[in-house]
Amino acid sequence: MLADISFSAPLHVRLSSGISRTFGSVNDTLDFLKNEWPLRHGERYRRACEKCRAGLLRQAPIAVAQEAFVAACLEAGMAIEAEPPALHRPGPMTPPRMSA
Repeated sequence: MLADISFSAPLHVRLSSGISRTFGSVNDTLDFLKNEWPLRHGERYRRACEKCRAGLLRQAPIAVAQEAFVAACLEAGMAIEAEPPALHRPGPMTPPRMSA
């Protein structure tokens, strides 16, 4: 089995169902492409599979694999999010300031 290779920064993807997923490595993306991808066709899909495999074999830069995955997501109508979705964390609230 090939060693997994992490991205320099994780990708946050909004799936067509509205669910957000985070992908932190080449293996994560290739697994998603092969097992959960909604449309198993398209030039960018094929290129993403190819570049992710090449990345795992260290035959292509990881950044190229990541870019190819992003392009495939966009081709399939999935949005790339800059930050992970915010989680609601209950905590102390700061009361508003009163003006004099």
